[in-house]
Amino acid sequence: MSIEQTLQTLVNENDVVLFMKGTKMMPQCGFSSRVAGVLNFLGLEYQDINVLEDEEIRTGIKTFSDWPTIPQLYVKGEFIGGCDIITEMTLSGELDQMFVEKDIAFDKEKADQIRAANSEE
Repeated sequence: MSIEQTLQTLVNENDVVLFMKGTKMMPQCGFSSRVAGVLNFLGLEYQDINVLEDEEIRTGIKTFSDWPTIPQLYVKGEFIGGCDIITEMTLSGELDQMFVEKDIAFDKEKADQIRAANSEE
């Protein structure tokens, strides 16, 4: 199986997949930690893929998504983005909306707490 096929299978077989440095319980970089922290706080069920364990996945995912950085979040087979995009979507409510539209269970109250804690009021 080629790396593209492997990645496609991972993305297709899991509703939410985070390609990251480290694991959801032990992130190995600040950007991965931020995204995993948001997903964990929201109580989301997701598959974490530690790119540090497999060089082929680490380089292959960048080509697969045409995105140069890690972490990378996929929801229902769709590439969503990296740390900055996930942060912006969380703060704007777009991430909530997408989860609702794609029928992904998450804790809406926790999402509201993140926005309240980051509001400039």
